[in-house]
Amino acid sequence: MLVRLILGLLITVVGLAFAARRAAWLYRLIRSGQPDEKRSDVMAVRAKTHLAEVFGQRKLLKWSVPGLAHLFTFWGFVILGSVYVEAYGALFDHDFHIPLIGHWAALGFLQDFIAVAVLVSLAVFAVIRIRQAPERKDRASRFFGSHTGGAWLILFMIFNVIWTMFLFRGASAAVGVFPYESGAWVSLGVGELLEPLGPAFNEPLETVGLLLHIGVMLAFLSIVLYSKHLHIFLAPVNVTAKRLPDALGPLLPMESAGKPIDFEDPGEDDTFGRGKIEDFTWKGMLDFATCTECGRCQSQCPAWNTGKPLSPKLLIMDLRDHLFEKAPYILDGKEAPEERPLVGTKEDFGVIDPDVLWSCTTCGACVEQCPVDIEHVDHVVDMRRYQVMIESAFPSELGVLFKNLETKGNPWGQNNSDRLAWTKDLGFEVPIFDGELADDVEYVYWVGCAGAFDDNARKTVRATAELLHLAGVKYTILGTDESCTGDPARRSGNEFLFQMLAQQTVETLNAVFEGREPGTRKIVTTCPHCLNTLGREYPQLDGHYEVLHHTQLLNRLVRAGKLTPVKPVDAGPVTYHDPCYLGRHNKVYEPPRELVGATGATLSEMPRHGDRSLCCGAGGARMWMEEQIGKRINLERVDEALGTDAETIVTGCPFCRVMLNDGLVQRQSEQRGENVTVRDVSQLLLETVKERDRTTTEI
Repeated sequence: MLVRLILGLLITVVGLAFAARRAAWLYRLIRSGQPDEKRSDVMAVRAKTHLAEVFGQRKLLKWSVPGLAHLFTFWGFVILGSVYVEAYGALFDHDFHIPLIGHWAALGFLQDFIAVAVLVSLAVFAVIRIRQAPERKDRASRFFGSHTGGAWLILFMIFNVIWTMFLFRGASAAVGVFPYESGAWVSLGVGELLEPLGPAFNEPLETVGLLLHIGVMLAFLSIVLYSKHLHIFLAPVNVTAKRLPDALGPLLPMESAGKPIDFEDPGEDDTFGRGKIEDFTWKGMLDFATCTECGRCQSQCPAWNTGKPLSPKLLIMDLRDHLFEKAPYILDGKEAPEERPLVGTKEDFGVIDPDVLWSCTTCGACVEQCPVDIEHVDHVVDMRRYQVMIESAFPSELGVLFKNLETKGNPWGQNNSDRLAWTKDLGFEVPIFDGELADDVEYVYWVGCAGAFDDNARKTVRATAELLHLAGVKYTILGTDESCTGDPARRSGNEFLFQMLAQQTVETLNAVFEGREPGTRKIVTTCPHCLNTLGREYPQLDGHYEVLHHTQLLNRLVRAGKLTPVKPVDAGPVTYHDPCYLGRHNKVYEPPRELVGATGATLSEMPRHGDRSLCCGAGGARMWMEEQIGKRINLERVDEALGTDAETIVTGCPFCRVMLNDGLVQRQSEQRGENVTVRDVSQLLLETVKERDRTTTEI
């Protein structure tokens, strides 16, 4: 007993000292990041999120088979902690059991059951890794670029934890010092197999099994701390510290040293965006260290899936590797002798290639699927901010965009006087704000730049206006008082221009709603980008409004009986494309689909829909940039839509409509989808409601 006690304590002290040294180094490195004071608010909500995502494995279970395997593995770590309590107790006392519960058959059964479940899960993980091996599937593998050797080592170490556990417990049962007389079915079964070998064999075997079980755990601990499996310890922290909008929501305001930047009078030492690895907040550094390299983000990324160099996973891995490489200088407060540019070409030894940075559509698929809540989009936009505002290094097309926004107030560079062109020949008068908001006006109808200047988007705003008119909804438009909300400027990194446009719009809207109480300052818009900016980002600038997407309002009107479709729409089979800024960014999935159902159309879903919908390629200001690498994202999405045999592709976003229509035109030139059209949900609904209106007139 004394020898095994000394050996057990000795390897424990050495193992824990080695692990503690690495843990302290990691803590100091992560805490060296810029302050971020927003990560400890609403602790009740954070605790609930922690329980759901860590203990409930909510995000991992979105992928059922690997999610279930991970669920069992996670709970294996939790429950088998009780086995290690028993193991350390056995170092001191052969007959040790956990006080109060140590003889419960139920606990013994649970320990053995979860251990077997972990073994089955290891087999599942092995099969997945073999089938998804980069050597077999190349870029199509979500493990492409991951450290696959390290992953196999971790699976092997978990296997070692399980078999040494059963060896130790089985030998304990054979020599009569096992705490459980029943319940622990596998351990007792191993004990029965070993019992004929006699005490002279089983007693030393029990000591060997005990020390092996402890030793494997300590070795596993150090391996984890020096590998990508840091997430075992860091993921619970990262999940709890995640930012908590409902859905992906707004981008974070720019801060320097933990304080908001005053764009009217910035400080001389203010840092604009992320120009070097030290500029990231501690949460950003925690993100980098937490990455599991699982590749879920990569598998969902529209850029990666169309042959572009951007992989959200590889981007985070590159930032992590750079952080660790530079860590000795960061921790010592010294400048690295040869500073690599954070964003730069391979020839410049850049950490992140410009083509990687500018391929992002900010669709949020990576953030939505990440099981450890890494905030990829925030980091991309923060690096863009530095490139645009400090380095003036951005795609040339964005220069035209910025000029149009600054001088004309819209991305198209059209004259503001044309904002009312869509109202012509509607058959009824569209109410225009005249300086005072009447008491009976319920909504400001925000048309947006696309609705005002793009021919296809005009059809959407016209259909929506007509439906509101038919339903008797009191609304007004701002006409030439409208200007761009600033969404494309912000997503492309030009925060200064966004602030200028947003402040102007907030002042306009606050003047329009002057005297109205919160809850009565309502806006409806057909553009999800305007929806997100007006409703989710303008509160950062003291602009507080209740903003609805037109599909939400129209669905309410149908439910209330104010719009009643009578005749099924003549659209053939329909497939619906989820706009990223309506779906993932604002969690609006059902209202558009309910409207499609109300029109009598048959909905056929694309393989990627809902929170896994594939981006159209227009977000993140990509609408205004040429797509020169790989397959065009809109073509990929159109191909997926055509695969459903739908005759109508329906969406609820003007940018999506432009991209899908352009892609469809190209495919039709290749004799594919020649009878297919792209329409907005409102157009389908109007067709059925107009039928009702015509029938009523005839009666």
